[in-house]
This record gives sequence, C-alpha cells and structure tokens, in this order.
Amino acid sequence: MSRRALLAGLAFSATARAEAPGLWAALRAGGHVALMRHATAPGVGDPPGFRLEACATQRNLSEAGREEARRIGAAFRAQGLGALPVWSSQWCRCLETARLLGLGPVEALPALNSFFRDSAAQPESTAALRRWIAARAPRGAALLVTHQVNITALTGLFPASGEVAVLRADSSPLGRWRLPG
Repeated sequence: MSRRALLAGLAFSATARAEAPGLWAALRAGGHVALMRHATAPGVGDPPGFRLEACATQRNLSEAGREEARRIGAAFRAQGLGALPVWSSQWCRCLETARLLGLGPVEALPALNSFFRDSAAQPESTAALRRWIAARAPRGAALLVTHQVNITALTGLFPASGEVAVLRADSSPLGRWRLPG
C-alpha cells in the first residue's frame, strides 16, 4: 500500500469516527435515510448469465461479508436504531446484507437495483431513487441497501463495501460511516 493510500485511509477512518455521533443523531431525529453499499461480496459485477431470481448465479456475500453485515446491524442497534424500516435492491447480496442486519423486515425496492451492466438505466433509476428518498425521508429514518454504482450516481461518493452514507431528504450526503478496522 502506498503512503498516500495509507494516509487517505487513516484520514477517512478518523473522519468517520468524528462524524459518527452527528450521523447517528440525524438518523434518530428522522428526516434522513441511511444508504448502504452491500457488505463484502468478492469480485466485480455479476457472472455472465446471472439471473436475479437465482442467487447461485450471482456474486454473493463472503463469510466475512455476512459477519460484517451482522456487526453493522449491531452498531445500529447500539445507537438506538434497531427498528428501522429496511429496503433493498433485489440482488441477493443486498437482500442478504439487509436481512443479516437484523433491524426488521426487508422490502425490495427496484429503484435500488444495480445498473452496472446497463448504464442507460442510470438516469431514470437515479431519478426514481431521488424521488423515493424525498418522499420517504420526512416520515422518519430508513435504511436502504444497494450497490456502489447507485450510491455514486446519486451522491458522488464511492463507498466501500458495508459503508453507510447518511442522506438528507434532497439526497445530499450529510456524512458517511463504516465499521472501524
């Protein structure tokens, strides 16, 4: 790892710890949503011929990713956010992440589906997600589990696996958080 990458990682880690209390408070107060990239699923994209209804054909969570999802859910519960409504992309790695968080029932939301292989779908998908957040955020905090491409298109952030961005009702990022270590 280069010195620059190491310093950037340390700066991010310190920033995430410093922002976390404000992010948790914003979620507890309502009017915000937590937008999370699914937990660790090794690789990029999905194998050729994958099918949405067949998890065995998709890139899925590793055992480390499953544990990561459980730990993220524990962090939410420790902050008094153990009963958040959870929505997820229909991809298996997102649905499994959402369920393993253990925060409550998980509902599929197609606006969170990946457009990694279909960049032409990005503008409408992002607009639909932006509208959904604008309508939902004022009703209280929620957690959305999705993919890196969706988060980047919506916010300009490039999240790590398992990273959470807290968004305002206008979809602008308030800050970001991920598990330490």
